[in-house]
Amino acid sequence: MRKRSKPTESADQGSSGNSAASLTRGLDILRAFTPDDATLGNQELIERTGLAGATVSRLTATLVSLGYLHYDAVLGRYSIGAATVALGYSALSSNPIIHMARPLMQELADWTGAAVALGTSDGLEMVYLANCRSMSPVTLQLNVGSRVPMARTAMGLAYLSGLDATRRAGLVKALTQTDGQGSARLAANLDQAMQDRTDLGFVTAFGTWHSYINAVGVTFYPTDGSPTVALTCGGIVDILPADHCRSKVGPRLLALVEELRRRLSGGA
Repeated sequence: MRKRSKPTESADQGSSGNSAASLTRGLDILRAFTPDDATLGNQELIERTGLAGATVSRLTATLVSLGYLHYDAVLGRYSIGAATVALGYSALSSNPIIHMARPLMQELADWTGAAVALGTSDGLEMVYLANCRSMSPVTLQLNVGSRVPMARTAMGLAYLSGLDATRRAGLVKALTQTDGQGSARLAANLDQAMQDRTDLGFVTAFGTWHSYINAVGVTFYPTDGSPTVALTCGGIVDILPADHCRSKVGPRLLALVEELRRRLSGGA
């Protein structure tokens, strides 16, 4: 996870009474946890958020008292609390897109032998909101809450290529600033994604994230005001060779999106 530049103590203390700043920093602490983190200590939270040690101590104490974090006094480490879990579960379980998409996603996952995911942007990354896998033991082992790069994955490229030009340019600028050496790669990946949308109706990502992973992605625009999401199908190249992705998997993913749109609009 990227480290943020650490603010000075004076700047941090000067805004300590600002409730909006405190809320933002409290959320930064919660966001520091990833699906791979069972627990985090104070130093890890300081490094991941860039916040001053005193600020981290103050905010973690508040988050523990509210149930958003759990503190293990023996280990001296924090874990996500029940209140955070309940909040996330409520958001996911009440989302009609996820509810209606999951059976369609599972059907495609079983047909391809791969993994099908639905996600949206969170900063400069994509976060999984739903994920379905086949029974194959070699499917991608990612879960709800997992984060993947926006600039190199089918999910991220489908999302980026589906935005209006102004929003896309802003994200591309931010991505380039955080990884200047990858700007040429980002430009190439995005150019290919835009061309794929024109030629195929979906984007392809063949080895752009990991050399052994192929994937296709489609943008979905909810009509209820929810954020734009992307749906993807991905797996190892042995299961999803490029030609198969273009000729079979991509069209099936497009059909999934059309069926999802029909169901959300009240179609029988």
